[in-house]
Amino acid sequence: MTAAPNSTIAPSPPAPAQPQRMSAEQAASVSAAAFAGLLEHLGYLDADSVERVRLAYVYADQAHSDQWRSSGDPYITHPIAVTSICANWKLDAPALMAALLHDSMEDCGITKADLLERFGEDVAELVDGLTKLDKLQFNTREESQAESFRKMLLAMARDVRVILIKLADRTHNMRTMGDMPRGKWGRISSETLEIYAPIAHRLGLNQTYRELQDLSFKHLRPWRYATLEKAIARSRKRRRDLVQRVQDEVNAEFAKHGLPVRLMGRESTLYSLYQRMQKNQLSFAKVTDIYGFRIIVPKTLDCYTALGVLHQKYKPMPGRFKDYIAIAKSNGYQSLHTTLVGPSSVSIEFQIRTEEMNIVAEAGVAAHWLYKAQQGRDSEQLSTQWLQSLLDIQNETRDAAEFWDHVKVDLFPDAVYVFTPKSEIMAMPRGATVVDFAYAIHSKIGHRTTAAKINDEEVPLRTELKSGDVVQIITSETATPNPAWLGFVKTGRARSKIRSFLKNAAQTEAGQLGETLLAQALRAEGIDAIPPQDEANKPVWDEILRITGNRAPADLMVDIGMGRRIASLVAARMTTSMTKQGVRPDALLITQERFNTSNRPFQGAVTLNGDESSSVYYSHCCRPVPGDPILGYLGGQGLVVHHAQCSNAIKLREKDADRFITVDWADDITRLFEVGIVVTVHNNKGVLARVAAELTNAEADIVRIDMADEVAVGTTDLRFVISVHNNVQLDNALRNLRRLHSVIRASRLIA
Repeated sequence: MTAAPNSTIAPSPPAPAQPQRMSAEQAASVSAAAFAGLLEHLGYLDADSVERVRLAYVYADQAHSDQWRSSGDPYITHPIAVTSICANWKLDAPALMAALLHDSMEDCGITKADLLERFGEDVAELVDGLTKLDKLQFNTREESQAESFRKMLLAMARDVRVILIKLADRTHNMRTMGDMPRGKWGRISSETLEIYAPIAHRLGLNQTYRELQDLSFKHLRPWRYATLEKAIARSRKRRRDLVQRVQDEVNAEFAKHGLPVRLMGRESTLYSLYQRMQKNQLSFAKVTDIYGFRIIVPKTLDCYTALGVLHQKYKPMPGRFKDYIAIAKSNGYQSLHTTLVGPSSVSIEFQIRTEEMNIVAEAGVAAHWLYKAQQGRDSEQLSTQWLQSLLDIQNETRDAAEFWDHVKVDLFPDAVYVFTPKSEIMAMPRGATVVDFAYAIHSKIGHRTTAAKINDEEVPLRTELKSGDVVQIITSETATPNPAWLGFVKTGRARSKIRSFLKNAAQTEAGQLGETLLAQALRAEGIDAIPPQDEANKPVWDEILRITGNRAPADLMVDIGMGRRIASLVAARMTTSMTKQGVRPDALLITQERFNTSNRPFQGAVTLNGDESSSVYYSHCCRPVPGDPILGYLGGQGLVVHHAQCSNAIKLREKDADRFITVDWADDITRLFEVGIVVTVHNNKGVLARVAAELTNAEADIVRIDMADEVAVGTTDLRFVISVHNNVQLDNALRNLRRLHSVIRASRLIA
């Protein structure tokens, strides 16, 4: 409902008027003027490269003919604007050509083969990396988006120019957001703030990062943006004299010491101010460090000299000095930061850096093209480690949504800086653990990690790293990743490597278990062994795989081991197929193997030694330990082992008896198993300590303790999860507990 003219309710911003489409002659004139403006930025290219860019423009202009922007301008003005941003980064000719053509495959029906033939492989690959996957069918919009980002990021990992063009594309779209329907503002701005701005930051493109944040903020929170903008403008007027005074005093001080510097004022972005106010619950009046200065000096040593000059002029604020030159940020950023108490007790931040550092600070990986001659190192390698990790993660998972979940963890570069024992610096995300550190060094180190030391003190593997820690990883050739690590690792690389290892190990074990179960089921059908995969038995395997839907016999074995297929049913069908090929079942073998005392099909016993990984799961509802009577249930995700008296297993057996198999304990089990016990005690002083001491005397490790929530008066239940070798050790521990005067009863927990 529209508010009355005299209403006090602020009206919504008017929707953009529908632009009037211009004539073909006007469109051609606008396009030509836009391209002429682009040519003014291409002075760094040779004549041949400029001509190649011009040919790409002509091709793109024809491809986008009769296509229009929401503003009413010819569509080609958008690729030209994107290319201009890339030209400001001094990208090479193939990148500029790809920028001009970046929407041609998506919107104009141009194929990769067309671009390959006309412009070469380099340009075609860049455009393909930028193209969304609109032509593929996806179950959900989220899945389509995840797949698009997977393709874009992997293309970016192979060639960083892809993401530079993509960021230029998103920047121009955000600059012209006002021409789009208002209904799109929220989705596009949120996506930019959550994904593209962090990618820009991760790659060190700080100028682009700040602009994307502010433009997203402007369209997500337009009223708050406008209010802050007005407050900044008023503050700027009030503090103009103060800023000028600081600038004059600092310039005079450096002139006195004979140090040539370039002094620039800088202002916090509106979004960073808004975040600070939100996080610290501050009003605008209480935000002090809105203004700052950047000091550019000739050499690295001059940075520290300039710092000394500033600290002599103004008093530094304790705890507000950071040296990002000695320890650069993970995206290559280098600078000295110090906050000083200036005139009128106003706190002012100074950033001190060299010209080269300033280039990298503003352009990140784009600095490789900006000032190749001036660079002392190849800036394209600044983010190589993260880009390579994208390829590593892709090799571990083919699922787009899972890939994107891994990558999002690594997009936010709030890093801690730790040292290897050889004093090499490594940047890790805040919250990263010892295991993350191990996988950052090498996946083999991560897989074989058994313990760790931080600053020469042994620590748990889930310990979070802090800046300055010296981390030493202790490995063993026989160690393997623990599934519990997935509960605390922070980096996508570590998570994907652990999942991949466990998945491969589970597949291998499930395949071996499947072979055992199928062989035993075939013996019950009178066939003494699984038929070999040779030419003579090809018809048998072809028929079985057609019936089960598996690609290969190995996949069928995994399905049987995981419980997705019942071995006895597969064996029966395989026997029928083999009979057609002239194989006759052995009647004596059927008599020996097929029936046990319960008159049920018998598949033999699977022996468990406790070394199984994720293909065998010891159920938490009853926590079986060696020596217990046990049952095995093939539920679809592997073999689940239950205590024979577990009520859950008994109910499952009544409903799904065919999925249960016989399992036995091996004779030489050495690992510990967790088991639950409940101890009812008189609520006396020190009773918990006495119970814990008794368990320790029985050499049982206490994993967890739970106590009743209600206030204990006379008695209370203490619930423990303890680790034991077998049920004999468990019985001894319970017997010792019952001897304590404070203990009323002690028993095992079984569902």
